Parts: sequence; structure tokens; C-alpha cells
Amino acid sequence: MAQRTEKEETEFKSLPETLTLCVNNCGFVGAPATNNMCQNCFNATSTTSQRNRTRSNSVTSPSRTVDLVLDESIVVVDEQLKDLKRKEVTVVKKVVNRCSGCRKRVGLTGFRCRCGDLFCSEHRYSDRHDCSYDYKTAGREAIAKDNPVVKAAKIVRI
Repeated sequence: MAQRTEKEETEFKSLPETLTLCVNNCGFVGAPATNNMCQNCFNATSTTSQRNRTRSNSVTSPSRTVDLVLDESIVVVDEQLKDLKRKEVTVVKKVVNRCSGCRKRVGLTGFRCRCGDLFCSEHRYSDRHDCSYDYKTAGREAIAKDNPVVKAAKIVRI
């Protein structure tokens, strides 16, 4: 009697008799604890309702159905923004690892010049490549910024 058969064990496992789909029709199962919404929709509605409360405290909150409609549009906009960010990340990941002077692969030993290009150890100095950065003007501006002109007050003669 201490050992049970598989059939007896499956009989005791309790499954919910009715599975309710999410109120927002996203295709996932909703739970009564989350107002018959799935976890994703519930989190989205709770964050947007908190935002709405902080934005306008004097305005009375609209009915629950209006909140759901607003939340669906916000969820769609959030998903579109996430898709755009993913596309930007994939575009940004492409890194050029070649010298701008000789097109030699530099890997981790490349030197980034102030003109913005990447160079090998041979072309890293500004006189070895055609650098567009104006070091002379930058130096003058740095000195002018660090050393302001000091003028003494005029002496009044009697």
C-alpha cells in the first residue's frame, strides 16, 4: 500500500477544470489573482496605471475597460520600440578592425586617433597618416580656457 501506481498518482493531481484566457486576448492563460490577465499584461497594466496616477492626481480614473484599451495600445508601442532597439543593436555591433591607412587588420592593438579613425602601430601618429584633426587650434583653445586673462583694476589718480 505504500507504493502507488502511476494511474493512482495522476488521479490525485489536480488540474484547474477551466482555463481562462487572458482578457487582453494575447493568447496566454489568465489567472484570477491577476484579474484574468496573463503575467505580461498584468505587469504592463500595473506600470501604466502607476504612470497615469502620478501624471494626473486630480483627474478621476476612467472605467476598467478604458484602462485595458489604453494598455493594449501602450503594449503595442512598447513592443515596437523594443523591436527598433534590437535592430539598432544589431547594426551597431559591426566594428571595423582595420587600419584606415593600410587596411591591415589590427584587432585589439588598434589605436584610435582624435580624427576618429583606427590605425595600426605604424600609422598611429598624426604625421604618418593624413589626420584631419587640428591640434594647434585645440591647444590654443585649451590654453585660453585654462588661463583666463586677468586685468587689474585701474588706479584712480588724484
